[in-house]
Amino acid sequence: MLPQGATKTGSGRGCRFSDETAGSQFVNETGCPLLVLRSLLFNAMFYAVTFVYMVVFLPFAFLAPHKQAWFVPKFWARSMLWLHRHVAGTKHVVTGLEKLPEGSYILAPKHQSAWDTFAFLPWWPDPVMILKRQLMWVPLFGWYVAKMQMIPIDRGNRFKAIDSVNKGAKRAIAQGRQIVIYPEGTRRPPGAEPNYKKGIVNLYETFDLPVVPIAHNAGLYWPRRSFLRHPGTIKVEILDPIQPGLDGETFRRTLIERTEGACDRQLLALADDPDAPPFPETARKRVVELRSAAGVSPTDAG
Repeated sequence: MLPQGATKTGSGRGCRFSDETAGSQFVNETGCPLLVLRSLLFNAMFYAVTFVYMVVFLPFAFLAPHKQAWFVPKFWARSMLWLHRHVAGTKHVVTGLEKLPEGSYILAPKHQSAWDTFAFLPWWPDPVMILKRQLMWVPLFGWYVAKMQMIPIDRGNRFKAIDSVNKGAKRAIAQGRQIVIYPEGTRRPPGAEPNYKKGIVNLYETFDLPVVPIAHNAGLYWPRRSFLRHPGTIKVEILDPIQPGLDGETFRRTLIERTEGACDRQLLALADDPDAPPFPETARKRVVELRSAAGVSPTDAG
């Protein structure tokens, strides 16, 4: 049975229906055995290959110097992207790589999915990620995190976390590394109201480095809290760096405007695409808001 107000549409690749009242697409997930099968196969291979890589490459990773040891996580990331494309049918396109500065800078990716925690690794020379300290306790994985000299923080103690970030960032900058921080701290569904924390403002004001915002729509193809992996093409935009020198509030506002503006454009570009992945409620609501602000009603769209 079709949802009320919906009609079947598209190529059939995703068992897709069009919700005319929202002006976007969503998938009747329980009726897509191929999608479920490919997702299960990809997830099984993801974890199996990850475990094998961590064991097989362990001696090299811990005996090699730091920069040479980066071969392991970067090779693993490329392998996972290859599996994502050839098993789940999900490609990715990156624009704006030429905007990345030389030397040390702060990277501020949108955090929608587990995908954005590893997919960017091949593009960055020597990144250092700020992550919750509990990840250090995971066998094998935590050892690699320690080897790559990431910055673990205690999220339960704000002042201790800020001190850990500042000390770790100071060491990383002295080594010419790139600092990666997710401005919202945790994964947010596409279209959700932005909730940018003070951590990135502290980094920007303390270290006088450019901040590079990164927008993408991976949360539509690799949704949080779901095992489904939807086919299509993830779009990643590396945006113009925000140069040092702004006051904290102006910087925060500029970061939100650039990142969320690019994410909004990506949502609108997919809203009427019959081959788009499913839109969560937050994304459907955001599309309606954007169209309403532009004077376009849902019934006029598409």
